[in-house]
Amino acid sequence: MSMRYLKDVVTLALDVDKCNGCGICISVCPHAVFVVEAGKARLADRDACMECGACAGNCPRSAITVRAGVGCAAGIMAGHRGGKGATCDCSEDSACC
Repeated sequence: MSMRYLKDVVTLALDVDKCNGCGICISVCPHAVFVVEAGKARLADRDACMECGACAGNCPRSAITVRAGVGCAAGIMAGHRGGKGATCDCSEDSACC
């Protein structure tokens, strides 16, 4: 089963015109959201994005935007800070993360 948070709610966007196909997004994404085809990145599985912001923060051309801190990654971090574990149902028993 692939990883999911919620369908069609991710803030992730890719401006293909700005992309230089370097593949850094592939290297830093923990959920294989991107692929590079024909010299450009493509969103292979947008709904798998946990909105951690690693892709946008490392893109040298600013081709990727995402509102980091609002999705699954934020739920995991907030829960751990509060000593409660994941707050987005991204527990070890969940197929989410």
